[in-house]
Amino acid sequence: MKSKIRSSALVGLLCAGVQQASAANVYGPQLEGFAYPYPLKQLAFRSQGKDLQMGYLDVPPKDRKSTLGTAVLLHGKNFCAATWEGTIKQLSEAGYRVIAPDQVGFCSSSKPEHYQYTFQQLAHNTHALLQHLGVDKASVVGHSTGGMLAVRYALMYPTDTSKLVLVNPIGLEDWKAMGVPYRTVDQWFERELKVTAQSIKAYEQKTYYDGRWKPEYDTWVDMLAGLNAGPGKKAVAWNSALVYDMIFTQPVVYEFPKIQVPTLLMIGQTDTTAIGSDIASAEVKAKLGDYPALGKAAQKAIPGAELIEFAKLGHAPQMEEPRAFNETLVGWLGK
Repeated sequence: MKSKIRSSALVGLLCAGVQQASAANVYGPQLEGFAYPYPLKQLAFRSQGKDLQMGYLDVPPKDRKSTLGTAVLLHGKNFCAATWEGTIKQLSEAGYRVIAPDQVGFCSSSKPEHYQYTFQQLAHNTHALLQHLGVDKASVVGHSTGGMLAVRYALMYPTDTSKLVLVNPIGLEDWKAMGVPYRTVDQWFERELKVTAQSIKAYEQKTYYDGRWKPEYDTWVDMLAGLNAGPGKKAVAWNSALVYDMIFTQPVVYEFPKIQVPTLLMIGQTDTTAIGSDIASAEVKAKLGDYPALGKAAQKAIPGAELIEFAKLGHAPQMEEPRAFNETLVGWLGK
């Protein structure tokens, strides 16, 4: 009997250890407690009848006397403004003012109880931030979901967009039209409530990095896991669910021919990201996330677009090989 009791106690301690490891650091609902690489600022504004905050980084050019303009960096679904750290540094050193916002529903920004997420709304919020900061025109760089947002921004504000850069953007294909089943917001919510550090790392290692992993990626896993395990857990999961619904139901791929600004696609070739692929049939899944083909198709669809392929990189080339990526980005923006 004592042996069973000891065994049960041991199992309980082990389980507690696993739970603790899944959220080694716990952050507030607006990522309070997580250290950003540059001073974090907040824009207070009103949207859809709510008082909200939008976190952002605003980093001046290293040499303030010779600026090359402004670059706006838009993060992806599982990323934040902070994950642009290396690119911000390189662009600042090259002479750019760099603005990297956290969109509403993400990271250091508000997690409203109800918000109608559209890429148009997020583009409007971003444009309002730039107006607040006195920026009339900027080069817009979007990664992952931020790529879908960057496309919408360039379509809505073509005269305010100098150049458009899409870094492994999702939305290069219409998953629902290809046969991926629909998840309701409630189903996404239940899924997001189960997110842990282990599940985040497993997904990113398999889908983003073709099985590879570097120790520096652990910081970004901790960032997401700590946010999802914190006191705002339910609000974070609910907003995440609403965002996933936006991503799945609002494709931008059909409007690529309407883009009017100089565009560069930067595509890591080993990426396989595709929303909903985990519940798609084997037949449908086999057709999803073919980034070598998707990049070429997007280049063909976007008038005058250029394509740079990274043969051995995945979903986040700016994090996998920052030097090569940043040098390429700075070189193209400066043309």
